[in-house]
Amino acid sequence: MQHKTSRRPRVLFLLSIIPFVALIVLFAWALNRTGGQPGGLAIKNVLGEIKVEQQPAPDFTLTTFDGQELRLADLRGKVVMIDFWASWCPPCRQEAPLLAQVYQEYRGRGVEFVGVDIWDDERDAREFIRRYGVTYPNGLDSKGTIAINYGVTGVPEKYFLDREGFLAKRFVGPMNSTKLHSILDDLLARTP
Repeated sequence: MQHKTSRRPRVLFLLSIIPFVALIVLFAWALNRTGGQPGGLAIKNVLGEIKVEQQPAPDFTLTTFDGQELRLADLRGKVVMIDFWASWCPPCRQEAPLLAQVYQEYRGRGVEFVGVDIWDDERDAREFIRRYGVTYPNGLDSKGTIAINYGVTGVPEKYFLDREGFLAKRFVGPMNSTKLHSILDDLLARTP
């Protein structure tokens, strides 16, 4: 009888540390999965251009941070870049000035950028837009439905649409100026 009583505290102790061990294992897995990069599981390991099946882009309506309703279908006839981003994402911060600059270069040439903020706080997102001088339409995908419909797996992630509203290119990770200009010029050169 005394033997059972002495085992009970040991069993309770072991049961109490199981959640901590599980948390440590999850944390180690997440660090390994992201290569130790900040941003946790939302940062992709695979970067660069990824092939997409040419199909109509999923339509969506986004309430922009300035209160306007933006419907993707209304942009048909323009080359569109949809940028999925978050204010806490270091690569998003890195490329934000470039995207703001390139938008100014191309916006009068039949190109529209749309920023879709995901996994974020609205105040932080508004501050991000102000800090980096982003002037193209941006809004918060608070329920994640737009990101899910596009199959977004991390941030930053961009989808490029041709003038007919078809998915043309997908790019995961921050872009450099040369690649961004190349994709936009290629899509503008295509005859509808």
